[in-house]
Amino acid sequence: MLMAGFDSLLSWVYVGMLVFAVVAFVLAALAREDAYRAADKQTKKFWLIVLGVTVLVDFFLGMLFLMIAGLVATIVFMVDVRPALQRVGGGGGPRRRGSSSDGPYGPYNGNR
Repeated sequence: MLMAGFDSLLSWVYVGMLVFAVVAFVLAALAREDAYRAADKQTKKFWLIVLGVTVLVDFFLGMLFLMIAGLVATIVFMVDVRPALQRVGGGGGPRRRGSSSDGPYGPYNGNR
């Protein structure tokens, strides 16, 4: 009974790793090619291949060593590459564009 519970937990971890890799792949695909060069990161093609292989390994093979290597690559993309892409303006996600006078709750207009 304990092993069945552990197997169930492990399967949810595998599903979580797959979803995380798919999200990273979609975000990498949405970013502009020139943003990768401007951020001084690997090319868009490189990240699409790495993250695509990660999704395929997570979905079809299920080899733990390869899944962990793919998880590391996905974490590197999400923690290092994606914020750099967003800083140069090609992050490929929803961006909040506001005025320089915007405060945390909206525009600051003084006592007007």
